[in-house]
Amino acid sequence: MKAEFYKYQGTGNDFVMIDNRQDIFPKNNTKLISQLCDRRFGIGADGLILLENDKLSDFIMVYYNSDGSQSLCGNGGRCAVAFAHFLGMIDKETSFNAIDGLHYASIDGDIVNLKMGNVDEVKEKPTYSFLDTGSPHHVQIVEDLEEVDVKRVGAKLRYGMYGKTGSNINFVSESKDGAFNARTYERGVEDETLSCGTGVTAVAIAMHKMGKTESNTVFINMPGGKLTVSFDTQNGSYSNIFLKGPAKQVFKGEVEW
Repeated sequence: MKAEFYKYQGTGNDFVMIDNRQDIFPKNNTKLISQLCDRRFGIGADGLILLENDKLSDFIMVYYNSDGSQSLCGNGGRCAVAFAHFLGMIDKETSFNAIDGLHYASIDGDIVNLKMGNVDEVKEKPTYSFLDTGSPHHVQIVEDLEEVDVKRVGAKLRYGMYGKTGSNINFVSESKDGAFNARTYERGVEDETLSCGTGVTAVAIAMHKMGKTESNTVFINMPGGKLTVSFDTQNGSYSNIFLKGPAKQVFKGEVEW
């Protein structure tokens, strides 16, 4: 079977995108998904995204991590919106389905603003916070972010603290301009990624919950670029959460399996 694929990236978080409205992709073949995402033996990506038909919304985003596991991906969601716009499936606004339910998004040029799910609880511990922004996230402030061995320390926390199910691990430092700098070890990729949308969302909410910022609009600098998270908050819960940033097509090609 041959199919056309597209490559998209959102602040360095990159994805193989396939239009699967004709149900051509063998979704149970996790080995194929891993192979396509392999940077030496495949196309190379942090994950693979299929766009499919949906009766309740404009489309379904089916997201796979590079190891073949499924989860929500914030940057993947933004790239899926850009891809759907490119395919002519949507105009400037859309609602689409994902593993955690319906999402609203808008697109203006390369900028996609994606509504995330509500966060009703942030667990605050002495040295870290834990919350679920569609995927589980550990958020930990560090003094020297550049010196952190994200892959080694992230893997240790991912498996040691959270067992087989695991968690994404985020390391954060404050920036002089009032923003925050962050680096993320992604569960499913099992390595540091240049950006993580659900991680950026978790960092912004955790920093607000901890009192590190009073603003309802938080700027996060990731190695792959800057993202903006805005939200409303009441009685410790967070709603109307939006993740905003660029999503760009990198190239297209043909793949055979």
